[in-house]
Amino acid sequence: MISNTVTLAPSPKRYRQAVGAFFIILGVIFSTWASRIPNIQGQLGLSDGAWGSVLFALPLGLLLGLPFSAWAVARLGSQITLVAATLFHIATLPFIGLADNSWQLMIVLFFFGLSGNLINVAVNTQAVAVEAMYKRSIMASFHGLWSLAGFAGAAIGALFISLKIAPWIHFCVIGVLVLGLLILAYRYTLADRSTSQEKQKVFVMPDRQLLGLGFIAFCGMICEGTMFDWSGIYFKKVVEVPDSYTAIGYVAFMCCMAAARFVGDKLASKLGTFTMIQLNGLLVVCGLWLAVALPNIVAATLGFMLVGLGVSTIVPLLYGETGKTSTMAPGTAITAVSSVGFLGFLFGPPAIGYISEATNLRWAFAIVSLLGIGIILLSARVKRKH
Repeated sequence: MISNTVTLAPSPKRYRQAVGAFFIILGVIFSTWASRIPNIQGQLGLSDGAWGSVLFALPLGLLLGLPFSAWAVARLGSQITLVAATLFHIATLPFIGLADNSWQLMIVLFFFGLSGNLINVAVNTQAVAVEAMYKRSIMASFHGLWSLAGFAGAAIGALFISLKIAPWIHFCVIGVLVLGLLILAYRYTLADRSTSQEKQKVFVMPDRQLLGLGFIAFCGMICEGTMFDWSGIYFKKVVEVPDSYTAIGYVAFMCCMAAARFVGDKLASKLGTFTMIQLNGLLVVCGLWLAVALPNIVAATLGFMLVGLGVSTIVPLLYGETGKTSTMAPGTAITAVSSVGFLGFLFGPPAIGYISEATNLRWAFAIVSLLGIGIILLSARVKRKH
């Protein structure tokens, strides 16, 4: 007997919720680690320069994982890659808190970065496909969920710090929570087909158009990476707040970045993508200059809020533009632009440590503000070409 039962495919909204859940997972995990950076640095007794060297391991994993990410998404599909990488990413988190010395921490951070990049490429590939279903820009809202989750993770981190709970216990608790979210969401991700039978390059250098987007991402990711890895230390050493308040700047940064991403798509539609990115660069410059010129808790917090607004839509809008290219598959194009952008993550945070060691942390943040000017100038150039 032939069954007449018709299985209805999930609605675009269901796919959007599922993909959004993975952005939440990635944001919570990253901010959980970032919120405990001052504690882990103090726990290992490392100077700013030594800490900069340790931080080099995470973006190194991100960068070296890029070709593997392109291969995995192209050969296995973004769905399988996303779920497997997220499970591995969750598993590495507790080991960050259990590291007894800098070498152990560097090894864990390398694999933490490697798995994080796998998730980044896979989830953005899924997001591009969901955005195509809606036929309008929704990419910034996905990254808004990442930021909102980052804000929540930072707030939880501040609570665990105030309760003097060890980082590894904190990380285990978060790991269990996000694992539950993964179990709920994974079956509604897009079951894209792998392309293992197709003879195509899975990793290529960006063409001239994508290279321009990559250079903007490079500047933006240095600014983002600086805030992720050094905002807590800036508040501790420059603003000189008590230990229980070191996460305030990071929380303020993440809160504003999250809020701006939920309105970024509409603003970009009205102003234009690259005009919006130029405005982002201006906010980054103003925010960093304010925090450097007036290193008190009020002015520095306000400055970090402006930086959060500034970096909010740079990467999401760039990924949205990248996904529209007709020269290569979306996953491969995102990987190509990320290859350039993640160099900022690779060299930025460690460079801050070295500059801080040679001068001080205020000078290091002042130098980073120049990247905001770079975002403005590069966006103007790409805008003219478009």
